[in-house]
Amino acid sequence: DPALLRPGRFDRHVTVDRPDLLGRKQILEVHLAGKPIEEEVKVDILAKRTPGFAGADLANLVNEAALLAARKGKKTISMAEFEDAIDRIVAGIEKRSRVISEKDKKIIAFHEAGHALVAHNLPGTDPIHKISIIPRGMALGYTLQLPGEDRYLISKTELINNICVLLGGRAAEEIIFKEVTTGAQNDLQRATELARKMVMEYGMSEHLGPRTWGKRSENVFMGRDLFETKNYSENMANEIDLEVQRIVENCYENSKNILLSVYDTLNKIAMKLIENETLQGDTLLDYLNGKFEEEKSDNGSKIVENKSGDNALNENKNI
Repeated sequence: DPALLRPGRFDRHVTVDRPDLLGRKQILEVHLAGKPIEEEVKVDILAKRTPGFAGADLANLVNEAALLAARKGKKTISMAEFEDAIDRIVAGIEKRSRVISEKDKKIIAFHEAGHALVAHNLPGTDPIHKISIIPRGMALGYTLQLPGEDRYLISKTELINNICVLLGGRAAEEIIFKEVTTGAQNDLQRATELARKMVMEYGMSEHLGPRTWGKRSENVFMGRDLFETKNYSENMANEIDLEVQRIVENCYENSKNILLSVYDTLNKIAMKLIENETLQGDTLLDYLNGKFEEEKSDNGSKIVENKSGDNALNENKNI
């Protein structure tokens, strides 16, 4: 009840926010104390891999890793168990039993490769840590980005780039298959919401200017649910919709142009994903930079694949 917060009732407020990088490291050290962890486990890396985790999430992470190690019959917990535990918490439980057709597997591979390549080729986006086409939770595949540091402010350019990354999967589908699927539903929803926030909350629309639209209020008698009061006209509502549409469409075209400029790399990463199901670490970074291993042809001669990543193909091709 807001009456409890009136002057004279409770004047001292303590805000308990989610822990930063240092806080996560210290919380992990508490939960790891007494656990049989291997020497390769680095608390610093775990803290960097868990942005946004609260204390309870970190405790769950350690317990989940211990359970995974126990199921494998291991006496100690390795970094592999912690990595898997983070993926389970973030993306859901791995579902290898789910049968996916070769056609759908190829679409998912290009979709995730599209996300990763757009992110890799745009400044200000978080580094790509892992790409996987193994189903987890409700997702058929996922691309994992990890921030290098805790962020408290984000620029307009970075928000635009984030929308481009979200639309990279859909763009890859259209470029390769000349068709789009329902797999981009969540990406489209998040991209649209982010674009609308830019216009209505952050004042980042060049056309509508630096002001906010709509007012958020609280309904005390409905559990303090938030709802929005419309303080603008129907004409302005139409202008807001057009501005959101402009931002999303421009980002989509930018994503398509980026993928067309690295078309050859897109194909090769997707093929590697179909073959290996998961790409991460230095191997993934080499692939994103267009560096692939040497392969041998049927006659025994070596074929050196593209190592520059600078192929700019201006035509669409089917795989």
